[in-house]
Amino acid sequence: MTPEEHYRRLERTYDQAPVNQSISPTLKVSEGKAEIRFELKESFHHSAGGVHGAYYFKALDDAAFFAANSIELDFFVLTADFNLRLLRPMTFGEICAEGKVSHAGKSVIIADAVLYDPQGNVAAVGRGSFARTKMPLSQSKGYL
Repeated sequence: MTPEEHYRRLERTYDQAPVNQSISPTLKVSEGKAEIRFELKESFHHSAGGVHGAYYFKALDDAAFFAANSIELDFFVLTADFNLRLLRPMTFGEICAEGKVSHAGKSVIIADAVLYDPQGNVAAVGRGSFARTKMPLSQSKGYL
């Protein structure tokens, strides 16, 4: 399998994940990088009218996770930890999270992610550690 085939398969697994059905995000994967985009909806808001931090986390974690799994061709990776910093509130419009691998060790991959608001301003940043597992990617929904 070529790296390009691997990236497209990862994108299919993301599309088929039940957790994404209510959000309708898009994913683009390349070597050591991933980009997540989705439209903010009122249903994502907390009672003060801004987007809940859980959606910031989802965008950042997903972008960093798929950047990490882009360099692991055989096995699924799992988020071991993730730190984020929320920098500005968001309400509506399309957001973009970009993830990039910053370190690839034997058992752990570290990736950073930046979340941009609809105006292109940095809304949040995050860094995660992703553990290589023994679960073959072929067992992931949509990978084959």
